Amino acid sequence: METKLGKYRWTVVALLFFATTINYLDRQVIGLLKPTLETEFKWTESDYGHIVMAFATAYAIGLLGFGRVIDRIGTKKGYIASIIAWSAAAIAHAFATSTFGFGVARAALGLGEAGNFPAAIKTVAEWFPKKERALATGVFNSGANIGAVVAPIMVPLILGWYGWQEAFIITGIIGFIWLACWWKFYEIPSRQPKLSTAEYEYIHSDNEPEPGEGDHSQNVSWSKLLSVRQTWAFIFGKMLTDPIWWFFLFWLPSYFSTTFKLDLTKPSLPLVVVYTFTTVGSIGGGYLSSYLIQKGWTVFRARKTAMLIFALLVVPIVLARYATNIWMAVALISLAAAAHQAWSANIFTTASDMFPKRTVSSVVGIGSMAGSVGGILFPLIVGYLLDRAKASGDINTGYNIIFLLCGSAYLVAWFVMHLFAPRMEEVHLEESSNKPVAVS
Repeated sequence: METKLGKYRWTVVALLFFATTINYLDRQVIGLLKPTLETEFKWTESDYGHIVMAFATAYAIGLLGFGRVIDRIGTKKGYIASIIAWSAAAIAHAFATSTFGFGVARAALGLGEAGNFPAAIKTVAEWFPKKERALATGVFNSGANIGAVVAPIMVPLILGWYGWQEAFIITGIIGFIWLACWWKFYEIPSRQPKLSTAEYEYIHSDNEPEPGEGDHSQNVSWSKLLSVRQTWAFIFGKMLTDPIWWFFLFWLPSYFSTTFKLDLTKPSLPLVVVYTFTTVGSIGGGYLSSYLIQKGWTVFRARKTAMLIFALLVVPIVLARYATNIWMAVALISLAAAAHQAWSANIFTTASDMFPKRTVSSVVGIGSMAGSVGGILFPLIVGYLLDRAKASGDINTGYNIIFLLCGSAYLVAWFVMHLFAPRMEEVHLEESSNKPVAVS
């Protein structure tokens, strides 16, 4: 049956996968170069925290803006604007000569990278029925993990062969290569000549009309989106959990370096192992809820059950404080990071479960902006805790508190989401009563 349907929608997922890989490769470079840049620019942990905060602040602003823009101009043009902006900003890091310069480059990177997830989630909503969306999201979202796996191998090699400036330049150029592929191979389903009639009908089997690219006629205001409880469920789910992933990205290399003396000037096997496991979590997490739906579970029950399981799998990270060698820590952190990506594949899909396709980018932008607000605040907490721990002569004390926060965040997020959207009802924004109907 799959052969008769066609598989072009999975070609689209492949494009999203590589874009997300590049997105996280560019984002990860500074974390791997942190020891080198700390020495060259005399950074404290708080200085680095401020640079991360500059990225997070700009990313938050960019998410809100790009979500709206992509709903207006469409996924093809929106992705083009995003990747040009972030690739140019990634290259600009090489020309920074001060801490302030890195903050500016980092802010520009955050603005550009903000377009990736609103565009990708909307693309999945346009190209997949609900029963396949979590799996498709998990597959493309695993690109975040591949980028994080490639970076610990690629960046130290470039650093050793050339220097830290070239690490930013080479990784930034890769985005422009992807851009040519996106321009050539992507169109929305109604305009894609390579899409069969059978696959087109399967994609639209949920009976929701496909929005046209750049169709301004049905834009929904932010105030209306913020007036429904489902938006707030997504907002709090992202706000409470996104900062934990950012910690894994920006501080994990430093944690292994300071706690277990890992040499970040060489390819780092522990980091490769951690981020490889997150790939399994991303795809497996998307598969689990999709599998449950195909077995007859309702959409909301499948998503909520899967997300509760993943929230529980993060909890053991609190035991990292008792790790006596690097591989014990790697095992605990790998489980937590994999569970985060499984959670992420499902929480992103809840936006397209509950909202019409024409508003998905806006909702994802609003919720992801909230996640970035958490990302703005969390680096300040992390930097403060680690600087204080360093001053006391025991930096592990700071990491112990951080791991406790990480381990509890997802359960809190799950309960808050359940409070706001217990059955994840669909939102019919065009109706004046705004009365939702249950997801079947």
